[in-house]
Amino acid sequence: MTKLLFKFGITLLVAVFANLAFGQPTQRVEDIPTRPGVTQRILVLAPPTPKAAVILFAGGHGGLQITSDGSFKWGAGNFLVRTRQLFADQGLLVVLVDAPSDRQSPPFLAGFRQKPEHVADIKTVIAWVREQAKVPVWLVGTSRGTQSAAYIATELLGADGPDGLVLTSTILSDNKSQPVPDLPLSKIAIPVLVVHHEQDGCNHCAFSDIPKLMSKLDNNPRHELVTFTGGNSRGDPCEAFAYHGFNGLEGDAVRKITEWILAK
Repeated sequence: MTKLLFKFGITLLVAVFANLAFGQPTQRVEDIPTRPGVTQRILVLAPPTPKAAVILFAGGHGGLQITSDGSFKWGAGNFLVRTRQLFADQGLLVVLVDAPSDRQSPPFLAGFRQKPEHVADIKTVIAWVREQAKVPVWLVGTSRGTQSAAYIATELLGADGPDGLVLTSTILSDNKSQPVPDLPLSKIAIPVLVVHHEQDGCNHCAFSDIPKLMSKLDNNPRHELVTFTGGNSRGDPCEAFAYHGFNGLEGDAVRKITEWILAK
Protein backbone atom coordinates (compact mmCIF):
# COMPACT_ATOMS: atom_id res chain seq x y z
CA MET A 1 0.00 0.00 0.00
CA THR A 2 2.83 2.40 0.89
CA LYS A 3 4.58 1.72 -2.45
CA LEU A 4 1.29 2.21 -4.27
CA LEU A 5 0.68 5.56 -2.57
CA PHE A 6 4.27 6.63 -3.31
CA LYS A 7 3.89 5.76 -7.01
CA PHE A 8 0.55 7.58 -7.10
CA GLY A 9 2.16 10.66 -5.51
CA ILE A 10 4.99 10.67 -8.06
CA THR A 11 2.51 10.32 -10.92
CA LEU A 12 0.44 13.19 -9.56
CA LEU A 13 3.50 15.45 -9.26
CA VAL A 14 4.56 14.64 -12.81
CA ALA A 15 1.07 15.50 -14.06
CA VAL A 16 1.01 18.78 -12.13
CA PHE A 17 4.38 19.87 -13.47
CA ALA A 18 3.41 18.83 -16.98
CA ASN A 19 0.27 20.94 -16.79
CA LEU A 20 2.25 23.89 -15.49
CA ALA A 21 4.73 23.55 -18.33
CA PHE A 22 1.93 23.25 -20.88
CA GLY A 23 0.34 26.43 -19.55
CA GLN A 24 3.51 28.49 -19.91
CA PRO A 25 3.72 30.82 -22.92
CA THR A 26 6.26 29.64 -25.47
CA GLN A 27 8.81 32.12 -26.83
CA ARG A 28 10.24 32.13 -30.33
CA VAL A 29 11.84 34.43 -32.89
CA GLU A 30 10.29 34.88 -36.34
CA ASP A 31 11.56 36.68 -39.45
CA ILE A 32 8.57 37.77 -41.55
CA PRO A 33 9.12 38.79 -45.19
CA THR A 34 7.56 42.23 -45.71
CA ARG A 35 8.88 44.48 -48.49
CA PRO A 36 11.03 43.09 -51.35
CA GLY A 37 14.28 41.84 -49.83
CA VAL A 38 13.27 42.93 -46.32
CA THR A 39 12.24 40.92 -43.28
CA GLN A 40 10.74 42.07 -40.00
CA ARG A 41 12.11 40.24 -36.96
CA ILE A 42 9.72 39.74 -34.07
CA LEU A 43 9.87 38.02 -30.69
CA VAL A 44 6.68 36.07 -30.01
CA LEU A 45 5.32 34.89 -26.66
CA ALA A 46 2.34 32.63 -27.23
CA PRO A 47 0.08 31.37 -24.42
CA PRO A 48 -1.86 28.18 -25.24
CA THR A 49 -5.20 29.97 -25.80
CA PRO A 50 -4.66 33.71 -26.22
CA LYS A 51 -7.51 36.10 -25.46
CA ALA A 52 -6.10 38.93 -27.61
CA ALA A 53 -2.80 39.91 -29.24
CA VAL A 54 -0.56 42.91 -28.58
CA ILE A 55 2.13 44.18 -30.95
CA LEU A 56 4.64 46.07 -28.79
CA PHE A 57 6.73 49.04 -29.98
CA ALA A 58 9.67 49.96 -27.77
CA GLY A 59 10.84 53.56 -27.42
CA GLY A 60 14.15 55.22 -28.22
CA HIS A 61 15.64 54.35 -31.59
CA GLY A 62 13.78 51.02 -31.54
CA GLY A 63 16.75 48.93 -32.70
CA LEU A 64 16.42 46.03 -30.28
CA GLN A 65 18.63 43.85 -32.50
CA ILE A 66 16.88 40.69 -31.35
CA THR A 67 19.20 37.70 -31.67
CA SER A 68 18.15 34.25 -32.87
CA ASP A 69 17.95 33.05 -29.25
CA GLY A 70 15.58 35.87 -28.25
CA SER A 71 18.02 38.13 -26.42
CA PHE A 72 18.61 41.83 -27.11
CA LYS A 73 21.64 43.87 -28.00
CA TRP A 74 19.78 47.02 -26.91
CA GLY A 75 16.63 47.98 -25.04
CA ALA A 76 16.19 45.07 -22.61
CA GLY A 77 15.13 47.51 -19.89
CA ASN A 78 12.51 49.32 -21.98
CA PHE A 79 9.10 49.31 -20.29
CA LEU A 80 7.37 47.14 -22.91
CA VAL A 81 10.39 44.89 -23.41
CA ARG A 82 10.83 44.08 -19.74
CA THR A 83 7.08 43.55 -19.18
CA ARG A 84 6.46 41.30 -22.18
CA GLN A 85 6.16 38.23 -19.97
CA LEU A 86 3.60 40.01 -17.76
CA PHE A 87 1.39 40.57 -20.81
CA ALA A 88 1.75 36.91 -21.79
CA ASP A 89 0.90 35.84 -18.24
CA GLN A 90 -2.38 37.75 -18.63
CA GLY A 91 -3.25 35.51 -21.59
CA LEU A 92 -2.19 37.81 -24.41
CA LEU A 93 -0.27 36.76 -27.51
CA VAL A 94 2.75 39.09 -27.39
CA VAL A 95 4.65 40.25 -30.48
CA LEU A 96 7.65 42.50 -29.85
CA VAL A 97 8.89 44.22 -33.01
CA ASP A 98 12.48 45.09 -33.85
CA ALA A 99 13.72 47.45 -36.55
CA PRO A 100 13.40 45.74 -39.96
CA SER A 101 16.34 44.05 -41.65
CA ASP A 102 17.18 47.14 -43.73
CA ARG A 103 17.32 49.30 -40.56
CA GLN A 104 19.62 47.16 -38.39
CA SER A 105 22.22 49.90 -37.93
CA PRO A 106 21.99 53.47 -36.63
CA PRO A 107 19.69 55.36 -36.75
CA PHE A 108 17.44 52.24 -36.69
CA LEU A 109 13.81 53.44 -36.45
CA ALA A 110 14.70 57.11 -35.91
CA GLY A 111 13.27 59.03 -38.83
CA PHE A 112 11.45 55.88 -40.00
CA ARG A 113 8.53 55.56 -37.58
CA GLN A 114 6.21 57.66 -39.73
CA LYS A 115 7.20 56.34 -43.15
CA PRO A 116 5.12 54.22 -45.58
CA GLU A 117 7.71 51.43 -45.36
CA HIS A 118 7.17 51.12 -41.60
CA VAL A 119 3.42 50.94 -42.16
CA ALA A 120 3.91 48.23 -44.80
CA ASP A 121 6.07 46.16 -42.45
CA ILE A 122 3.57 46.30 -39.59
CA LYS A 123 0.62 45.66 -41.92
CA THR A 124 2.28 42.35 -42.75
CA VAL A 125 2.93 41.64 -39.07
CA ILE A 126 -0.74 42.29 -38.21
CA ALA A 127 -1.81 39.87 -40.96
CA TRP A 128 0.68 37.28 -39.68
CA VAL A 129 -0.65 37.59 -36.12
CA ARG A 130 -4.22 37.12 -37.35
CA GLU A 131 -3.13 33.90 -39.04
CA GLN A 132 -1.69 32.65 -35.76
CA ALA A 133 -4.73 33.39 -33.62
CA LYS A 134 -8.24 34.55 -34.43
CA VAL A 135 -8.24 37.24 -31.76
CA PRO A 136 -8.29 41.06 -31.70
CA VAL A 137 -4.90 42.62 -32.48
CA TRP A 138 -3.83 45.76 -30.60
CA LEU A 139 -0.87 48.07 -31.15
CA VAL A 140 0.89 49.14 -27.93
CA GLY A 141 3.61 51.78 -28.00
CA THR A 142 5.70 53.42 -25.32
CA SER A 143 7.58 56.74 -25.57
CA ARG A 144 8.84 57.02 -29.17
CA GLY A 145 7.05 53.76 -29.85
CA THR A 146 3.80 55.75 -29.59
CA GLN A 147 4.88 57.65 -32.72
CA SER A 148 4.95 54.30 -34.53
CA ALA A 149 1.76 52.86 -33.11
CA ALA A 150 -0.36 56.00 -33.48
CA TYR A 151 0.88 56.77 -37.00
CA ILE A 152 0.21 53.22 -38.18
CA ALA A 153 -3.29 53.37 -36.65
CA THR A 154 -4.02 56.51 -38.69
CA GLU A 155 -2.78 54.85 -41.89
CA LEU A 156 -4.17 51.30 -41.60
CA LEU A 157 -7.92 51.68 -41.35
CA GLY A 158 -10.45 48.88 -41.64
CA ALA A 159 -9.67 45.18 -42.06
CA ASP A 160 -5.92 45.64 -42.55
CA GLY A 161 -5.52 47.73 -39.42
CA PRO A 162 -5.42 47.01 -35.69
CA ASP A 163 -8.46 46.46 -33.48
CA GLY A 164 -7.25 48.84 -30.78
CA LEU A 165 -4.44 51.18 -29.73
CA VAL A 166 -2.63 51.74 -26.43
CA LEU A 167 -0.31 54.72 -25.95
CA THR A 168 1.96 54.74 -22.90
CA SER A 169 4.27 57.65 -22.01
CA THR A 170 3.18 59.32 -25.23
CA ILE A 171 5.45 61.73 -27.13
CA LEU A 172 3.41 64.94 -26.75
CA SER A 173 5.91 67.46 -28.09
CA ASP A 174 8.84 67.06 -30.48
CA ASN A 175 10.82 69.44 -32.68
CA LYS A 176 12.33 66.68 -34.85
CA SER A 177 9.28 64.67 -35.91
CA GLN A 178 5.50 64.75 -35.51
CA PRO A 179 4.42 64.30 -31.90
CA VAL A 180 1.35 62.14 -31.45
CA PRO A 181 -1.17 65.00 -30.89
CA ASP A 182 -0.21 66.45 -34.29
CA LEU A 183 -1.23 63.26 -36.12
CA PRO A 184 -4.73 63.02 -37.69
CA LEU A 185 -6.11 61.12 -34.71
CA SER A 186 -9.70 61.94 -35.67
CA LYS A 187 -9.35 59.25 -38.36
CA ILE A 188 -9.02 56.56 -35.68
CA ALA A 189 -12.31 54.80 -34.92
CA ILE A 190 -10.84 51.88 -32.95
CA PRO A 191 -10.62 52.03 -29.13
CA VAL A 192 -7.73 54.08 -27.76
CA LEU A 193 -6.27 53.84 -24.26
CA VAL A 194 -3.78 56.48 -23.07
CA VAL A 195 -1.60 55.55 -20.09
CA HIS A 196 0.61 58.22 -18.54
CA HIS A 197 2.55 58.88 -15.34
CA GLU A 198 1.57 62.21 -13.82
CA GLN A 199 5.17 62.77 -12.69
CA ASP A 200 6.77 61.92 -16.04
CA GLY A 201 9.83 64.18 -16.16
CA CYS A 202 10.65 63.73 -19.85
CA ASN A 203 10.38 67.08 -21.61
CA HIS A 204 8.62 65.41 -24.56
CA CYS A 205 5.98 63.84 -22.33
CA ALA A 206 4.87 66.52 -19.86
CA PHE A 207 1.60 65.55 -18.21
CA SER A 208 0.41 69.15 -18.64
CA ASP A 209 0.24 68.43 -22.40
CA ILE A 210 -2.09 65.45 -22.03
CA PRO A 211 -5.30 67.53 -22.52
CA LYS A 212 -4.12 68.40 -26.05
CA LEU A 213 -3.86 64.70 -26.86
CA MET A 214 -7.17 63.74 -25.28
CA SER A 215 -9.03 66.56 -27.06
CA LYS A 216 -7.97 65.03 -30.39
CA LEU A 217 -9.80 61.84 -29.36
CA ASP A 218 -13.09 63.51 -28.44
CA ASN A 219 -14.96 61.93 -31.34
CA ASN A 220 -13.56 58.47 -30.76
CA PRO A 221 -16.37 56.17 -29.53
CA ARG A 222 -14.21 54.47 -26.89
CA HIS A 223 -11.20 56.21 -25.40
CA GLU A 224 -9.87 56.71 -21.90
CA LEU A 225 -6.96 58.17 -19.95
CA VAL A 226 -5.44 56.06 -17.15
CA THR A 227 -2.85 57.79 -14.97
CA PHE A 228 -0.32 56.67 -12.38
CA THR A 229 1.60 58.36 -9.59
CA GLY A 230 4.47 57.15 -7.41
CA GLY A 231 6.73 54.21 -8.03
CA ASN A 232 10.47 54.78 -8.42
CA SER A 233 12.48 57.14 -10.57
CA ARG A 234 16.19 57.01 -11.24
CA GLY A 235 18.51 58.22 -13.96
CA ASP A 236 17.58 60.18 -17.05
CA PRO A 237 13.90 61.31 -16.78
CA CYS A 238 13.32 60.16 -20.38
CA GLU A 239 14.67 56.66 -19.79
CA ALA A 240 12.98 53.41 -18.81
CA PHE A 241 13.72 53.37 -15.07
CA ALA A 242 12.39 56.84 -14.40
CA TYR A 243 8.68 57.56 -13.86
CA HIS A 244 8.60 57.66 -17.66
CA GLY A 245 8.97 53.86 -17.69
CA PHE A 246 6.51 53.13 -14.84
CA ASN A 247 9.37 51.86 -12.69
CA GLY A 248 7.94 49.96 -9.73
CA LEU A 249 4.44 50.05 -11.23
CA GLU A 250 4.91 47.52 -14.02
CA GLY A 251 2.43 44.95 -12.72
CA ASP A 252 -0.31 47.53 -12.12
CA ALA A 253 0.23 49.14 -15.52
CA VAL A 254 0.11 45.84 -17.42
CA ARG A 255 -2.96 44.73 -15.49
CA LYS A 256 -4.82 47.97 -16.25
CA ILE A 257 -3.91 47.79 -19.94
CA THR A 258 -4.95 44.14 -20.20
CA GLU A 259 -8.25 44.71 -18.40
CA TRP A 260 -9.06 47.54 -20.78
CA ILE A 261 -8.15 45.50 -23.85
CA LEU A 262 -10.31 42.58 -22.74
CA ALA A 263 -13.26 44.63 -21.49
CA LYS A 264 -16.47 44.06 -23.42
